[in-house]
Amino acid sequence: MLVYGDHEREVRPTEVLAALRERLRQLDTLPTGIVRHAALVSLFIEAGELAQGLLDADFAAQRQDELNPRSTACLALPLALARAIRYSHSSGFASYSPIPDEVIDTLERLELPERVTVKMPEGYAYYALYPELYLEAARSLRLLPRPPVVIGIRSIGTGLSCLVSAAAGTTTPPVTVRPGGHPFQRTLSLGPELERKLLAGAKESHVAIVDEGPGLSGSSFGAVADFLEDRGVPEDRLLFFPSHAGELGPMASERHRKRWARARRYTADFDALFVHPSDTRAPLVDWVEDVTGTAVGPLVNVSGGAWRRKHFPDERTWPAVHIQQERRKYLLLTARGTFLLKFAGLGTYGERRLARARQLSDASLTPPVEGLRHGFLIQRWLEGARPLPVARGLDRAELVARVGAYLGFRARRFLSEPGRGASLAKLLEMARYNSAQVLGDGYAEALGVWAPRLERLSAEVRPVETDNKLHAWEWLVLPDCRLLKTDAVDHHDAHDLVGCQDVAWDVVGAAVELGLDPAEQSILAEYVERASGRAVSAALMDFYRPCYLAFQLGHHVMAASALEGLVPEESARLRRAAERYTALLRDPAPTSYFA
Repeated sequence: MLVYGDHEREVRPTEVLAALRERLRQLDTLPTGIVRHAALVSLFIEAGELAQGLLDADFAAQRQDELNPRSTACLALPLALARAIRYSHSSGFASYSPIPDEVIDTLERLELPERVTVKMPEGYAYYALYPELYLEAARSLRLLPRPPVVIGIRSIGTGLSCLVSAAAGTTTPPVTVRPGGHPFQRTLSLGPELERKLLAGAKESHVAIVDEGPGLSGSSFGAVADFLEDRGVPEDRLLFFPSHAGELGPMASERHRKRWARARRYTADFDALFVHPSDTRAPLVDWVEDVTGTAVGPLVNVSGGAWRRKHFPDERTWPAVHIQQERRKYLLLTARGTFLLKFAGLGTYGERRLARARQLSDASLTPPVEGLRHGFLIQRWLEGARPLPVARGLDRAELVARVGAYLGFRARRFLSEPGRGASLAKLLEMARYNSAQVLGDGYAEALGVWAPRLERLSAEVRPVETDNKLHAWEWLVLPDCRLLKTDAVDHHDAHDLVGCQDVAWDVVGAAVELGLDPAEQSILAEYVERASGRAVSAALMDFYRPCYLAFQLGHHVMAASALEGLVPEESARLRRAAERYTALLRDPAPTSYFA
């Protein structure tokens, strides 16, 4: 199934360096504590992104990874910031090691490309992959007789390898590589000087291989290990630093699977470090108490679909969710009430989502927002609210009007530049491929009728930061029958291929998820037009509908497969949801959530 996509953007290295220099100067003006520490982490993430962009630009030009002055200089800044984070973390945020001016000076003196492409590090943006976890995982490396050779796998491994280097006490920046080839059979392409350096270092010490994952195949980790083993590096010299303690995914090769089972793997657990430490109270509580007030109870984990217990006492009515991809979220009881702490992204990713959440909250469209602390968005937990499927007192006409006001607000206020979402051609490719897996080639071929019309349709697209998640349980009905949208800040920026689309995508999504008939969808489009000041294209809605259904079908089928052997009851829910999308692809008659 086609579901996922990468997010890239172009930046000017000179502008990024100038902004980083200015923000480094501002660090000393921040009070000691979590706010300054989070600012350090934000700088580190951006410095790692820039290094990745510069290194990938060199790779593209040379068609291999190689050592050169820029490959060393561009890693000096994220390494210096990694050391500062380590000192801040170990001192309880009381202090941090200074960042020498020369780490930026040296890079600025080199010849830099006018623009480079940086890739979003999904772990920092979506999956609560905290730098402190890699610092903790790598603490024991200081016990080795010699500091290890550290290899980071780009993209996100660029910065993560700097963290492992900082924890290990290495004096030089790590090496990074970009595995290429088929996603399940990746290989390395290294220049002779870089290969000599790695193999010489491996003869005298261990090799730490650092990345997020492993995912479906673990082939990026495997590519680095294969390269070293094939050149005589013993397996017991290889140390792996993944983001989780699990096994390789189902697409892993037999060689990689056997090695991974024997491998020395180093991880740190988020909950053990930040939520349930053995020797102190939860650091996450300390981070937020200046906003929430003093805690009077422990954190309650409502991640991974556990929030459903709060609203759906009967498990048979639980909506299907991909529990492995849900954001971390916790409830905290304080003297001022109950608060929801939800991971929204580290650094500028979280800051942008906070700004968007405040705009929506100020317009009374989403629950109140209290603040952001080191990646966690803080919102009031509305005890009297009920998800739409179990709420009472809101009729369909009122529902359509309020959903239309919400979507119209987004279409007016959250405009997007082109290129932040899948093209219509890419959506059609996805729809044909996904539908063919379930409905056969005949249905997919029938969708080809749209291909000659895409150029004209594309001219009607006005991209906005669409909601992209309009399922019935994502709406809360308050006791006074006001309707609020939850989870509204980042699905246009999620780790999938949809991204930002015309608001017609959300009109179709709302119609599908709320069971609106064609007349109600037309009325919804009219409300959106009235609130946004721009007509909603009927032709785009017609095109988007099979694309939306095929995307949801693919998402739910893949999620069901991933959970089949782990959480079979959740896999069954996901398959039932996939069957609904399949039925709607076959027969467009709506299925109402009121049924």
